[in-house]
Amino acid sequence: MSASFSTSAPTAQCNTRRKHAPHPNRGVSALRRTGLRHRVEMDKYTLPTPVLDPAKRSRVAVDKNHGLWGFFRHDKKALNTPEETAAFGRPWVVEELRHKSWEDLHSLWWICCKERNILATQSYERERLQAGYGEAEILDRNRAVRQTQKAIKHALTERYYAFEDARRVAMTDPEVDLDAEPGTQAYTPIYSDVGLQTAIPNILADS
Repeated sequence: MSASFSTSAPTAQCNTRRKHAPHPNRGVSALRRTGLRHRVEMDKYTLPTPVLDPAKRSRVAVDKNHGLWGFFRHDKKALNTPEETAAFGRPWVVEELRHKSWEDLHSLWWICCKERNILATQSYERERLQAGYGEAEILDRNRAVRQTQKAIKHALTERYYAFEDARRVAMTDPEVDLDAEPGTQAYTPIYSDVGLQTAIPNILADS
């Protein structure tokens, strides 16, 4: 019986034993070029021992004027009593703020922001300690501060619309130069003092 005809070379027997080390790039992703995860080894250094005795702990120098102290009262207490939190006045009203300058309104606004930061710090500390008191007083005080900020916005909005109205009138006024350089006179009256004295009788005569 003749053997089967084939044009390919006879296959060699497959050796199941590994004779060489694996390829160094074995397991590396062709897209991400990441290899196998290696175990993280720790150096054999002794870990520091925590100091449990507060008297033996080193003092940390803290600046007395550090900005983070702005989140606390002057006595640097993290949480006040309900009586201390409830001791505050009424909020500012718009009628009072209309007479204040821009610098005063700017200062009052940031004082309100600082007060709200203090109240937020105390509220967080109260929840952390689970004190169970002081929530109503903090909410009342925060509500008064927000009413003051709302009144400041109201006063500034009135000034903005008044300024825009004055600017539109000045655009049609020949005596006002809106393009004047800083430090120069932007308002130039048409009639001088001498001319006004002669102009008024003429106007009255014409009428």
